[in-house]
Amino acid sequence: MSTKNLTLIVIVGLILLIGGCGCNGYNGLVKQDEVVNNAWNNVQSDYQRRADLIPNLVNTVKGEANFEQTTLTNVINARASATQVKVDPKDLTPEKLAQFQAAQGQLSQALGRLLVVTENYPNLRANDAFRGLQAQLEGTENRIKVSRNDFNKAVADYNVKVRSFPMNIFSGMFGFKARTGFTAEAGSEKAPEVKF
Repeated sequence: MSTKNLTLIVIVGLILLIGGCGCNGYNGLVKQDEVVNNAWNNVQSDYQRRADLIPNLVNTVKGEANFEQTTLTNVINARASATQVKVDPKDLTPEKLAQFQAAQGQLSQALGRLLVVTENYPNLRANDAFRGLQAQLEGTENRIKVSRNDFNKAVADYNVKVRSFPMNIFSGMFGFKARTGFTAEAGSEKAPEVKF
């Protein structure tokens, strides 16, 4: 076998090896990207579940108590604001994630105030419909926490893959960029103060 043929075989072998690694790496990045997108969709689904429960909660509170109208208005406005913020998982920038998180945080605060104020209404607390809705909201908040944690794990796994050598070369070539996960909101290190 001549040196020319041996060189050709080595070059073809290297091209096939690099091409195979590139295809495998690209497919892995696509799979990991879809895992992140699916985790984000689960987060949005759980937030939507919470938004869907709020009108029932507000109507139950309105029907049962001579209630503070500003508290109910704040919950309704925060819900409207939170449901208007839509983020495409393909375009999940840190700014858009912060905007989404801020809108959801306002809704969480408004709901928290509503639930604290309802403690002053014994008939409302005894109402089965209200207790059921309150339990569903608590369960939904737990679902949201789990979904956010799952999303953050998917983002971390994806980011490790995108930033690791030699995948960082392929990810740069194919436009895969590191993603941002959820972080704690400003001021969340302080526990909310409950006063009666």
